[in-house]
Amino acid sequence: MDTIHKIGRRKTAVARIYLSEGKGNITINDREFENYFTTDTLRYKVLQPLTLTDNQTSFDIKVKVFGGGVTGQAEAIRLAISRAMVELDQENKSVLKPEGLMTRDPRMVERKKFGQKKARKKFQFSKR
Repeated sequence: MDTIHKIGRRKTAVARIYLSEGKGNITINDREFENYFTTDTLRYKVLQPLTLTDNQTSFDIKVKVFGGGVTGQAEAIRLAISRAMVELDQENKSVLKPEGLMTRDPRMVERKKFGQKKARKKFQFSKR
């Protein structure tokens, strides 16, 4: 099996994964998976596509991720792994799609407008 390269994005985070046959090792930015994501919820998000397709110990995954925060990075990695699982076997799509793992979340931060304090918040109005 060749190495599968996929990209996942969420907010401003971009994750590139390289999936190859192995024992289930995950390295993120040359660090161990457990050291990079310290909370259980983030670890669960990253491992979700692997657990749904029963591939926790089948593949080694090398990840390069940058931009955004830790949650955005975890969800970007989750999308990339989901795309790789579908490329391996099309039947995985019927398992992952109902869980919402094949959808790129389009929500981004709204830009700040000039003459305003933030994107929607205005400066305080003074009548007199």
